[in-house]
Amino acid sequence: MKTATGTTLITHGQLIDGTGRPAIPDGAVLIRDGRIVYAGPATALSDSPAPPDHTLDARGGTILPGLVEAHFHPTYFNVAALEDLDIKYPVEYVTLLAAANAKLALECGYTSARSGGSLFNIDVWLKKAIEAEICPGPRLASSGREICGVAGLMDWNPDYRKIGMEGLVLLVNGPDEARAAVRKLVKDGVEWVKTYPTGDAAAPDANDHHTLCMTFEEMHAVVQTAHNHGLKVTGHCRATEGIRNALKAGYDAIEHGTFIDDETLELLLKRNVPVVPALYFELASIERGPEFGMPQKVIDGHRETLEGGAESARRILKAGGRIGLGGDYGFAWNPHGDYAKELTFFVNYVGFTPLETLKCATQTGAEILGRADELGTLEAGKLADVLVVDGDVLADISILENRTRFIAILQGGVPKAGQICQPREVW
Repeated sequence: MKTATGTTLITHGQLIDGTGRPAIPDGAVLIRDGRIVYAGPATALSDSPAPPDHTLDARGGTILPGLVEAHFHPTYFNVAALEDLDIKYPVEYVTLLAAANAKLALECGYTSARSGGSLFNIDVWLKKAIEAEICPGPRLASSGREICGVAGLMDWNPDYRKIGMEGLVLLVNGPDEARAAVRKLVKDGVEWVKTYPTGDAAAPDANDHHTLCMTFEEMHAVVQTAHNHGLKVTGHCRATEGIRNALKAGYDAIEHGTFIDDETLELLLKRNVPVVPALYFELASIERGPEFGMPQKVIDGHRETLEGGAESARRILKAGGRIGLGGDYGFAWNPHGDYAKELTFFVNYVGFTPLETLKCATQTGAEILGRADELGTLEAGKLADVLVVDGDVLADISILENRTRFIAILQGGVPKAGQICQPREVW
């Protein structure tokens, strides 16, 4: 991905640097050749020997790092039932949908994302296309197909259909098959291996949120093989025992972490493993599920995972753990484009402060990507992935849900979206 040339100065806005430090009321960011050379109080910015090539007026709004979607499903689209994930559309159409979803994510202020699973290995090639500037989108970490135990949450196609699940998930029986599955993903070129240690409220009869879908031996085999090849491992973990198994097996991140107890919290903190709760999906399922025919048993399950997940997130943050933000967007009741509703939810429902929430959505997200040295905060030396917003997001974080309020979205200092990319008369 190309970076800008020359210098750009952003001024006249409060500066939120993403570290959790208090905002700077009158901040400035100076960018040179796509990287930040200064971010701090405008009054402390030394006079440059030459005026910048470009200036960007934040108009009294907010300057902050580009957001990180840490649980991104680029190939999900209008999913109303689990079966929609793998057989609703042909792979050619899903590839086009994924490109459209990536463009939308960038326009929503998300300059980086980590895939939480993808049909086939579309996200691997989507990442390449974005980096080659064939199509716009967030800087992407790919995960491709997922791994689950046979008869687990992701194994829903009945055998008599004889269509398998290979496009979406690799099904395993035992540690040897788990190793073989990871090796297939190595060949696909993924960076993260996504697994399903537990079930979910979406499958209350056979694989609910207290059910295990993989054995510890399978999970450990996945980690050993993935780490041998330099890949990271994460897992859909709701049940307490599934979280415990993942932490003991050596997982690098936990998705959801819904039912944390004292032992699992201690393990989590000891290993400093980040958790991506993806909680707004639960609320959306409760509020909008009935209009899509969601069974009451499923809605009741989502209510339990909502409350359990919110409490676990509070405990993790209070104890000094790391929380990343992102969610299962792409379902009919939780569509792509609503990503920032996760941030509003964490402030209004979970109880995080806006600064805590923004740190989770920027710095911690970059740490999960493995790119904290160059992304996630507005600090000298980092890539200039910057979001400039018309409004005070600390006073009203829901402003981030409205992309018409975005003055500019920069990647490496290059304007990619926002009002700056529209004809002047539009804004």
